[in-house]
Parts: sequence; C-alpha cells; structure tokens
Amino acid sequence: QVQLVESGGGLVQAGDSLMLSCAASGRTGSIYVMAWFRQAPGKEREFVSAITWNRGIPYYGDSVKGRFTISRDNRKNTVYLQMNSLKPEDTAVYYCAGTWGQVTIATMTRQSAYDTWGQGTQVTVSS
Repeated sequence: QVQLVESGGGLVQAGDSLMLSCAASGRTGSIYVMAWFRQAPGKEREFVSAITWNRGIPYYGDSVKGRFTISRDNRKNTVYLQMNSLKPEDTAVYYCAGTWGQVTIATMTRQSAYDTWGQGTQVTVSS
C-alpha cells in the first residue's frame, strides 16, 4: 500500500510564494506520474500540474502556467509544487496524486488516472 502525505500549505498574501511537498511512502515501486490537483469551495477538483517520474517532464494547467513549477526528488520519493505570484483564486485544498500505471498527456489531467491520493493541504491567499 502507498501513502501520500502533503505539507507546506498555509495562509499567504497575494503575490507571495509557497512550496508544497508530497512524500510517498510504502510500496512506492515504479511511480509513473505524480500530480497536483486542487479544489476550491463549491468547485470541482481541478488539475494543476503533473510530472513524469523517470524523465521529470512537467505539465501544467492553464491557470498556473508561468507561476507554478513542479519538480521531484526520486531518491526521496517526493514531489514539490513551487507556487509564485499567488492570487486569491489559487485558494483551495491542494491534493497530491500518484499513478503507477501508464497515462497519456490527454488522460493525466483526469482524476480517474490516479491510483492514490493524499489527504490534502489548505492554501489560502488573501487579497
């Protein structure tokens, strides 16, 4: 069994930066893709970013391109999300997700592509 634990959320002001971390433990095996999603109150969960584990190729949702950077540390089984120039509309619970099966560029933005999820970490951006 695999566990994902997010950390790094908090309350910041618009324009500030924040880094989230997600550590995978247990039977991590061969992770294929790790991703971040977010869910704001009253809204559906939204794809934020993903990274292929072996080659470290990043993908971003349109709303965060140019502001967020995803990275990973294979030795630590940890994925990071550096969030810069935060806006009030970035306020949400951020979830880490992982899949050990193959996904495509088309499917990696879908929640159904991921096997395991973390518990989420709250990010609040005040104006």
